[in-house]
Amino acid sequence: MSINFLSIIAKPKITLTTNPFLVSSPLLFFSNKTKTKPSILTAFSSMSYDKELAAAKKAASLAARLCQKVQKAILQSDVQSKSDKSPVTVADYGSQALVSYVLQRELPSELFSLVAEEDSEDLCKDGAQETLERITKLVNDILASDGSYSDSTLSTDDVVKAIDCGKSEGGSRGRHWVLDPIDGTKGFLRGDQYAIALALLDEGTVVLGVLACPNLPLTSIAGGSQHSLPGAVGCLFFSVVGGGTYMHSLDSSSAVKVQVSSIDNPEEASFFESYEAAHSMHDLSSSIAKKLGVKAPPVRIDSQAKYGALSRGDGVIYLRFPHKGYREKIWDHAAGYIVVAEAGGVVTDAAGNPLDFSKGRYLDLDTGIIVTNQKLMPSLLKAVRESIEEKVSSL
Repeated sequence: MSINFLSIIAKPKITLTTNPFLVSSPLLFFSNKTKTKPSILTAFSSMSYDKELAAAKKAASLAARLCQKVQKAILQSDVQSKSDKSPVTVADYGSQALVSYVLQRELPSELFSLVAEEDSEDLCKDGAQETLERITKLVNDILASDGSYSDSTLSTDDVVKAIDCGKSEGGSRGRHWVLDPIDGTKGFLRGDQYAIALALLDEGTVVLGVLACPNLPLTSIAGGSQHSLPGAVGCLFFSVVGGGTYMHSLDSSSAVKVQVSSIDNPEEASFFESYEAAHSMHDLSSSIAKKLGVKAPPVRIDSQAKYGALSRGDGVIYLRFPHKGYREKIWDHAAGYIVVAEAGGVVTDAAGNPLDFSKGRYLDLDTGIIVTNQKLMPSLLKAVRESIEEKVSSL
């Protein structure tokens, strides 16, 4: 089974869909800017995103509940393959439908823009009706269990519409929600780490982020791995520009403020990288770690759960170097970016450039993404530059 994404990755444009569930006042649009100036960042930090944050937390928490339900008893028919051979599950679709629907209910507006990973194309093909009905039932069961939407029973058509609200191309004008309904689907299928990653762009700037990590322990995973993790699990990280980063249990609303590690000695640092070797060049990460003098072995875990863990100091460095030809999508980093940045961390591409989320669905950047604290970033950039030069010269 394949999914054709050609219709999604065409020339970037802004797609604003009329809310199929509620109609109210339109979203405000601001002047078109390609870069965010410091004065604008100051303006963002003085703005209130309380309603948006509450809606995002609720949407991500409900999506996490759906994912947990599916993961406990996943069926073979729940898993399909996209055209790029990556897996997609009923939980991916259900999570996206839930988040789309909840955001529109909690923040009623005529205009709603969502940049998200999935679309309904394969769900509308012959033979997919049973899968679509299963997704619809999952979504309705979660909505009913919450109690806030007792008046809502979605049809299969409603679910398709909610999923396809995610076809926006984003950009530098106005507000756009950015969603990865399950970041780390392979981890999800293994019973390991995954995340529901939701962010808000305002004029191309990430101003809000929520990471729901259902399998991430509440206590530190420093020095460990994503396998056989003890203790209570299920974390929700959230950040608003200028407001810091907080974490609480998925089962509680009692939040604690978190900060990245303050370690400034590379020998004492530990680093995260992708669990799947296909997602990042582990040999390049190893070379960088060696140059820095890092002694601890890498902690390999799936998804933006790495950003969450890094934001609370479980590790010090995150290295991601995709293989040649891969283009990073904004939904794979937007929420994690602000969660780490507001916790005092620094996120750049391999050349030290800030990530630009204003260009549409893709992040066009130099070689890879590196994350650490402010003290270690200069030495990390030096090690990255030297390791990349050596790799290029050896080809």
